[in-house]
Amino acid sequence: QVQLVESGGGLVQAGGSLRLSCAASGRIFSINAMRWYRQAPGKQRELVAGITSGGSTNYVDSVKGRFTISRDNAKNTVYLQMNSLKPEDTAVYYCNAEITIEVVTGRPTNNYWGQGTQVTVSS
Repeated sequence: QVQLVESGGGLVQAGGSLRLSCAASGRIFSINAMRWYRQAPGKQRELVAGITSGGSTNYVDSVKGRFTISRDNAKNTVYLQMNSLKPEDTAVYYCNAEITIEVVTGRPTNNYWGQGTQVTVSS
């Protein structure tokens, strides 16, 4: 009923930039918080950044000042601008969103995940 499709990952040298996008589609009534997580090999998935429907943002300390999360509510899309990338930013990045859908029986809210996009930063 809902799909999150990510794009924008790739290979970049340390100090470079990438912009991730995540577009939601389907029977969407409204989108609440949207977040980016990442998971490096052998590590737990961690929250990188989040943004509320009103535009309030939060970041993990390790990316503050380098990453910027934003959203386009008209396009149901969240972005992650990543600057000054470091090798330790290498991970699979996942989009996550709290989405209220519209179905015959009502408007339930669920958590949805994208498929992940690989970001690799070479030293």
